[in-house]
Amino acid sequence: MNIKPIRNDEDLTQAFLALEKVFQVENGTPEADERDILLALIESYEAKHYPIAHANPIEAIKFKMEQQNLTRDDLVPYLGAKSKISEVLNGKRPLSLNMIKNLHHGLQIPYESLIA
Repeated sequence: MNIKPIRNDEDLTQAFLALEKVFQVENGTPEADERDILLALIESYEAKHYPIAHANPIEAIKFKMEQQNLTRDDLVPYLGAKSKISEVLNGKRPLSLNMIKNLHHGLQIPYESLIA
């Protein structure tokens, strides 16, 4: 096992090539240890250099609506009156703390996605 830090994208490519060789090995083997170390290094490098931003709150709501085949009327318990729903989805009204809590608990939308 010859593992080194990932310092640039070329190192990242080499780490992926090494990972391909040990990706499906049996757990509990030295190769599995190598796989786990490579995965940790790759994840760390990508998190630092290619962070994934959280979704826009409105996009997160719309995604959940599409995913669960919800209509605007289905959002009344979480956002309130239909006029509020329209304003929120059109970006004219910010989500209140109560709306965020309702959406999180009722539709399981992560807080991170609802707080911009």
